[in-house]
Amino acid sequence: MFGVPNSYRGETVHAAVIPRKDADFKKEELLAFCRERMAAYKVPKQISIREELPKTTVGKILRRKLIEEEIKKGVQLKG
Repeated sequence: MFGVPNSYRGETVHAAVIPRKDADFKKEELLAFCRERMAAYKVPKQISIREELPKTTVGKILRRKLIEEEIKKGVQLKG
């Protein structure tokens, strides 16, 4: 999960998910799961399904790279 620029709130929550090969789920199911178990402000507004996440040589996830990719895609939410 990471923040994506939002014109109204400043930033909004976005989740990048890598499903297991045998997993069969929908984004709506994942959002419902998050709503049941997380505070409302922590629930992601957008979810992207990915093959892999960008990582450093040490193995940490490059959140800035994820944010840049989502901005290039035009994921900025209006509110």
